[in-house]
Amino acid sequence: MQAFLKGAGVIGVKPAKEKAAAGTSGENKKQKSVPWVEKYRPKCVSEVAFQEEVVAVLKKSLEGADLPNLLFYGPPGTGKTSTILAAARELFGPELYRKRILELNASDERGIQVVREKVKNFSQLTVAGSRSDGKTAPPFKIVILDEADSMTNAAQAALRRTMERESKTTRFCLICNYISRIIEPLTSRCSKFRFKPLTDSIQEKRLLDICEKENVHYSNETIAILINVSEGDLRKAITYLQCATRLTGGKDITEQVISEIAGVVPSEVIDSLLAACHSSSFEKLETVVKNLINDGYAATQLINQLHDVIIDKEDLNDQQKSTITLKLAEVDKCLADGADEYLQMIGLSAVIMQQLTQSV
Repeated sequence: MQAFLKGAGVIGVKPAKEKAAAGTSGENKKQKSVPWVEKYRPKCVSEVAFQEEVVAVLKKSLEGADLPNLLFYGPPGTGKTSTILAAARELFGPELYRKRILELNASDERGIQVVREKVKNFSQLTVAGSRSDGKTAPPFKIVILDEADSMTNAAQAALRRTMERESKTTRFCLICNYISRIIEPLTSRCSKFRFKPLTDSIQEKRLLDICEKENVHYSNETIAILINVSEGDLRKAITYLQCATRLTGGKDITEQVISEIAGVVPSEVIDSLLAACHSSSFEKLETVVKNLINDGYAATQLINQLHDVIIDKEDLNDQQKSTITLKLAEVDKCLADGADEYLQMIGLSAVIMQQLTQSV
């Protein structure tokens, strides 16, 4: 029996080597690289770029430790989620932050059942506890509903009643891209803030700051094309910059690298498509479009670039341009609904060919 107990004791004690290995693995976990989007996310409201109206209102609210229900809307990558998370950190501090925030994203199931159960139960909880730094914590929690425009109308209607009942203990922040998809009873209960697409100068300032901190080798042309392909979305620009840095392995980032990562269709490819349209030969056109699809170029990206080329084309009159852009809109809608890329591009190219041959 004693021998068995001795053996059990030996089993229970970890060898020193194992402990050391566990310690080193813990250190490695701490040294894990973080995506730059998260690493350089604003930590406080004053760090949010370009959205002066929202920042001014939130600063005043933070001074009084009170918030209205909020509705943030605007294009992606303009700082909607970052702003409310930064405000919450300032309100509650690092200790209470996790307990006082319920964040639901588009990846979560957010039907009427979730609103009735998860959101309602969290909203009904009373809050307690004080901040370790001595500041007073506000007597409410925050529910953040990201991508709220993807919620069903029934779920939004159920949320309306919860917002009314739990107004003493909970504040709601709805975040969406399209405010028209939020029902009127919800929008009337919130302070609405539109987030504008970031200007080129603001994006350039942030990107240069990140390049300096991460020792990225770049040129002015690289930053310019990075801003151009991101279309006002700072999150996209930072992600492209990180991908390009990893791809080049610390060498200079060129315009070609950024274009390849962003999936930009080269101007030569678009020129070859337009040349095939000018030729009036459907066989040539079919071959060019087939090669385009086989090379893996995204039809949606091609449509965006074709739009800019068609608008600037001088050998087309306004009526011909409007005919082509109308077809571009139809193709864009069909692609969004899951239509075949090859068939849509053939149909679009045929319309462009028809209009170009008319102008000759």
